[in-house]
Amino acid sequence: MTKRTVLSITGKDRVSFLQGLVTNDVEKAASGIVYTALLTPQGKYIADFFVIGQQDRLLIDVAASLAPTLAQRLGMYRLRADVAIDETQIIVSRGTGTAPVGALPDPRTAQMGWRHYGETDQSDNTDWDALRVAHLIPETGIELTADTYILEAGFEALNGVDFKKGCYVGQEIVARMKHKTTLRKGLARVTTNGPIDCGTPIMNADGKEVGTIYTQSGNQAIAYLRFDRSGGTLFANEVPLSYEPRVNTTD
Repeated sequence: MTKRTVLSITGKDRVSFLQGLVTNDVEKAASGIVYTALLTPQGKYIADFFVIGQQDRLLIDVAASLAPTLAQRLGMYRLRADVAIDETQIIVSRGTGTAPVGALPDPRTAQMGWRHYGETDQSDNTDWDALRVAHLIPETGIELTADTYILEAGFEALNGVDFKKGCYVGQEIVARMKHKTTLRKGLARVTTNGPIDCGTPIMNADGKEVGTIYTQSGNQAIAYLRFDRSGGTLFANEVPLSYEPRVNTTD
């Protein structure tokens, strides 16, 4: 599992402050949890995270590797808003079995189980790579990088973007991609005939590079593909593979 850090946002402007920056509707996190992202003005990925609403603060559950960058970026946007951003010692637990008291359902899909925020780690031994591959869940630093556009990464299917909430950083690019007829590139689940290293290029029958293999579990993997060039049999290190595109891209 990716190590997580929990940031705290306090102050009377905390909801409106974050609402104007991220891809999802922060107001939906009141006493609950939402999945969202912070983007560049050009619509590219900076960080994905969960927002948890509590009585006097918002918690941000983010990959530990991105926590300093996210805190710095949020601080840049703070200006005169009445908000304070601090790192906490809260521990993130995750699992798919019986949920501990106070756990929240993963908002991306019910198959990803629950998330709990407390003083001890109550995580179970779920095979997270297998679950992510089965349900096309991208991971920070693997499928999600500084070159990622969130709709290509399936954020609409994962309840990570709200098209009715109003403006946020990068919103124009996301909206433009939403209204395309189809996405020409994006994540897909591929079936392989053998092990393939993460980062291996995918080639079509004409020998042209059409994508990249990422997380693999068993004979399936998450891949980034050019859908318009991926007809017929594909290969990665001469290993044949086939793919299943994500069903709901820009409907």
